Amino acid sequence: MSAAVSYSHQHVNALCRWSRGYKNIQGTRGCRVQQTLRPKAVSNDSEVEDSTARPVYPFCAIIGQEEMKFAALMNIIDPNIGGIMVMGDRGTGKSTTVRSLTDLLPYIEIVKDDPFMSSPTDPNLMSPDVLSAYRAKQPLETSFVPINMVDLPLGATEDRVCGTIDIEKALTEGTKAFEPGLLAKANRGILYVDEVNLLDDHLVDVLLDSAASGWNTVEREGISICHPARFILIGSGNPEEGELRPQLLDRFGMHAQIKTVKLPEERVKVVEERTAFDTDPKSFRAGYKAKQDEIIDQVTRARALLPEVEVPMEIRLKISQVCAELDVDGLRGDLVTTRASRAAAAFRGSKVVTDEDVYSVVSLCLRHRLRKDPMATIDEGSRVIDVFSSVFGYETD
Repeated sequence: MSAAVSYSHQHVNALCRWSRGYKNIQGTRGCRVQQTLRPKAVSNDSEVEDSTARPVYPFCAIIGQEEMKFAALMNIIDPNIGGIMVMGDRGTGKSTTVRSLTDLLPYIEIVKDDPFMSSPTDPNLMSPDVLSAYRAKQPLETSFVPINMVDLPLGATEDRVCGTIDIEKALTEGTKAFEPGLLAKANRGILYVDEVNLLDDHLVDVLLDSAASGWNTVEREGISICHPARFILIGSGNPEEGELRPQLLDRFGMHAQIKTVKLPEERVKVVEERTAFDTDPKSFRAGYKAKQDEIIDQVTRARALLPEVEVPMEIRLKISQVCAELDVDGLRGDLVTTRASRAAAAFRGSKVVTDEDVYSVVSLCLRHRLRKDPMATIDEGSRVIDVFSSVFGYETD
C-alpha cells in the first residue's frame, strides 16, 4: 500500500476473523474433487469402520483454540507448510484438537498393500519395490485411503520409529527382510508427537533427518534401505516442562499458542459439551455432522484451488522485508509465510493473495523464529505484527 492507513477497531476485528476462518466458498469445483477423493467403494467401508472405531471429538465442536485450528486447516490445504508446534497449558485439549483432524483429512491414492503408503504416480513418493515395478512399467493395483495420522509415543525405540530387520522372516525363512517403522506408516500423512519437548534426543535427531530430507535411511544388521518419509509434523507440549531444541523448533512451519479459557461461561460450555460427548458420542457427532461436512467441503475446494493461487511480487517483497527486519535466520520463514498465505487465500476462495491473507498467518509462521537468547520465551506475536504493520503500510492504534 502506498499510503498509511490507521487500523480501526472494526478493521482489527475483521482481520482477526480472517485468521479464525473465512466465509464459506460457493461453487461446484469441490464436488468433482470430493468424488475423486472419496469414491463409493471407500465410503461404504468407512461407514462400517466408523461404527466400530473409537469415536473422535468433532473438530467444529471445539471451543476456542482459534490459532491452532486455523494453522491445522492451512497445513491440510498445503502440507508443504511444514507442520505445527502447539504449546500451551496442560488440560487445554491440545491432543483432542489434533486427533479431531482425522475427520477432515482427505483420501489419497496409494499402491494397494504397500506399507510405505507409496504414490502410484510420483516416483519421489515410492518405496524401492514399487519404484522398481513402476520403472518396469508393471501394472500397480491402487486403492483410496484416508491420510494416516500416526502417534509417536515418548517411549518409542529407534527401531520402532525407523524400522528394523524382520525377525519372523529371519527365523522362519532364514532371509533378511526389512520391517517398516512408524516413519514409513506416516509417509504422506501426519506424524503427531505429544509432549514433544520431552522426546529423547536420539529420536529428535531421527525426526530432524527425516523432516529435512523427506527420506528415511536405515543401515543396520546387513540391511540397507532408503524410503520416502514425507509427513506433516505436529507436536504439542507444555512450556513449563521444558523448551524444544532450536533445530527441531525451526522445522515446524507454524507455532500456535494455547491458553486456558478464562470466561466462566465458556468454561461451563466446554464441560457440558465434553460431558455430552462422553455420554453419547454417536448422537453428539451426529449433531455436528452438517458443520463438519461444510468444513470438509471448504477444505477440499481449497486444496483444488491452491495450484492456481498467485502471490503478487509486491507482497512477496514485503514478506521478505518483514523477515529481514525481524532478523529471521535463513529463508525458511519467507518460504513458509508465502506458502501459508497461498493456503489462506485458497481457503477464502481467492486466486490472489492479499494483505489480509498474510496478516492471518504471519505471526504463526515467524514468532518461533525470533528467539536469539535461549533463556527468552517465544514472543506472542506482537513484535511480528508491529513489523508487519510498518512494512505493509498500516498503523496500529
